Amino acid sequence: MKRGEVWRVNLDPTIGAEIKKSRPCVIVNRDSIGILPLKIVVPITGWQEKFAKADWLIPIEASPRNGLSKKSVADTFQVRSLSQIRFVEKIGVLTENEMREIERGLSLSLHLEK
Repeated sequence: MKRGEVWRVNLDPTIGAEIKKSRPCVIVNRDSIGILPLKIVVPITGWQEKFAKADWLIPIEASPRNGLSKKSVADTFQVRSLSQIRFVEKIGVLTENEMREIERGLSLSLHLEK
């Protein structure tokens, strides 16, 4: 499990407005950090036109490389650390450009701008 990989992850059980069910997530943590069997992920959800105005929702076009079946968005506001037991299957990998855009979204969501 490495940074930039897209995995189908079981996010249930959830509480309140947390993103639910089994869905694609991209691993965003550094490969060389951490000693626990955890990964930091950003969940991916299907595109909706209303998402165009939300800068923290990063568009991702479906491709054979990333394994997504439809236009989607990485929801950087829903970033979370998860047990590797929740990871069901690897479905693809994002490009460097897509990862840079997700980093931009995380910076916005976490208020890391310089």
